[in-house]
Amino acid sequence: MTDTTPATAPVGPPASGPAPAAAPVGAPAGPAPATGMLHSWDLSTGVDGPGTRFVTFLAGCPLRCQYCHNPDTRYLSDGRPVTADDLVREAAKYTVFIGAAGGGATVSGGEPLLQPALTAELLHRFKHELGLHTALDTSGYLGTRATDALLADTDLVLLDIKSWDPALHRQVTGRGIAPTLDFARRLADLGTEVWVRFVLVPGLTDPIANVEGVAGFTASLGNVTRVDVLPFHKLGAAKWRALGLDFPLADTPVPTADRTAAARAVFAAHGLNAV
Repeated sequence: MTDTTPATAPVGPPASGPAPAAAPVGAPAGPAPATGMLHSWDLSTGVDGPGTRFVTFLAGCPLRCQYCHNPDTRYLSDGRPVTADDLVREAAKYTVFIGAAGGGATVSGGEPLLQPALTAELLHRFKHELGLHTALDTSGYLGTRATDALLADTDLVLLDIKSWDPALHRQVTGRGIAPTLDFARRLADLGTEVWVRFVLVPGLTDPIANVEGVAGFTASLGNVTRVDVLPFHKLGAAKWRALGLDFPLADTPVPTADRTAAARAVFAAHGLNAV
């Protein structure tokens, strides 16, 4: 993740494009761009949707996942003020490169639906002004904040399903699972493409009944084109320490390659494309 301060100049046309027509004297100003709190942005390949992508990490998250590798995005105060103009202008610098790499733009966090107005404007402008494939990276816990218009501007949802067992989900995240499942069903009804992501944690999320539950539910949706089974890692442990927090899974081992392959096989047995 690159912690880069976005430019604050107004968004302008590409150097090779025509200048916009001047507004008539006395014409009403257009709506102000949405504002919010940005943690950082980055260019990534292969982990935040297809191809190379401009990824916006918004600050704030309602979950408290035990394996969180970005605990420094928990609170809105962890970010800096930003406008949609700032981020569209920054993304515009990379559209030729991103397009050539078969990528797009992803709005992530934290939890982007904690800031639905900024998220909605970014997705709309990335898609319609910059012509980019758009993705929303979310836990779905705040899915009711996503309007139909926001989802219409979203080509792909990266949906984190933390657990199938409700008690285990609350243990992992501090929150209930029902909002995530309701959001997943809504996406299925809309026909929105979804990639499900499931973090495999030894001794926590890896019981076979839990993996089977996530796989069975995912297969029932009909709009999931990929499942990422993500092996638990400890790359964010240093951030926990820097924040003066105890990392809850400090003594938890990472899953073996065989255990990860076995979990992927469970999803594959349900007819899903598990990677």
